[in-house]
Amino acid sequence: MKKLLKRLGLVLLVIFVITQFFRREKNDGDIASVNAFLKDTNPPEDVKVILKTACFDCHSDHTRYPWYNSITPVNYWLADHIRHGKGEFNVSKWNDYSDKQKDHKLKELSEEVEERHMPLPSYTWTHGDAKLSDEQIEAIENWVETVRIKYVFLRNPQ
Repeated sequence: MKKLLKRLGLVLLVIFVITQFFRREKNDGDIASVNAFLKDTNPPEDVKVILKTACFDCHSDHTRYPWYNSITPVNYWLADHIRHGKGEFNVSKWNDYSDKQKDHKLKELSEEVEERHMPLPSYTWTHGDAKLSDEQIEAIENWVETVRIKYVFLRNPQ
């Protein structure tokens, strides 16, 4: 039985080492890709910091990768989170959204943050500075409320 466990351990170690040669494509676009979003929504400085710290890694074309992204299968797990996050809301594609979509995306952003679904707990475990305080959540909600007026007006000019 002891030999079997040693062999199994060795096989698992070999598999782990081999998998380290397989990498997912990185989300390493230019951080400037968020500029259209920032210019159009004009967040105050405190909200910009929150967005950069808690949102842009998964919701833009630029991710700041932690050291443990070099380890397979962690890199696959992170890539899946980023793919899903960008699929829901990608600030780098802000100009591709209609005014109605922009309004909806901002409403969803506010709701997800208010309900503390975002940022994901799995993200805040390793990015403690991304965990939002009540004051930060209120700042995001106030900013979103102000910006949404613009898109509601653009959709329904009186």
